[in-house]
Amino acid sequence: MLSEGFRQPAGKWPVDLAVYKYKIIHKGEKMNCIVAVDKNWAIGYQNKLLARIPEDQRFFRETTTGKVVILGRKTLETFPGGKPLKNRVNIVITTRKDYRADDAIVVRSIEEALAEAAKYNSEDVFVIGGDSVYRQMLSFCDVAYVTRIDHEYQADTYFPNLDLMDDWALVEISEEYSYQGLTYRFCRYERKKTK
Repeated sequence: MLSEGFRQPAGKWPVDLAVYKYKIIHKGEKMNCIVAVDKNWAIGYQNKLLARIPEDQRFFRETTTGKVVILGRKTLETFPGGKPLKNRVNIVITTRKDYRADDAIVVRSIEEALAEAAKYNSEDVFVIGGDSVYRQMLSFCDVAYVTRIDHEYQADTYFPNLDLMDDWALVEISEEYSYQGLTYRFCRYERKKTK
């Protein structure tokens, strides 16, 4: 509980206060995340996606266009020309003090990303990676759009396995699709509501 004499500390908000501020602004509503994973919930290898599936890329594009995306600097640098995604508000998290990115909002911490995200409707905010950003931001998400690829890749980065988390439930699953011998499904997970 905050005392009456509480003042925001100079500099960045501690994580618990950033969470508190975000929840107050959004009345408990949280954001989304979107990701493609393999059988082991792997998402990448050596700063590259594991697979490029046109329908998955189209789904990502259609779902996030006109929205706000939160991503790490390394993820941004994997995009064509290292440029932010068009037709979206890009919030880029980096600890590099001198880092700049045209057409993006650059923040230095998760707390600053939350403060920036609080300016938008939570249902319009999507966490898009990489693994460190996913891990740190998952607790602020209520919905996860997960493309499940039925293949096991060599990988060095992973998304948390929502099937093993008690507070997440699979609520929608598409029919099976295939592309160049790969089968995949579009899934929607939601955080279970607490009473």
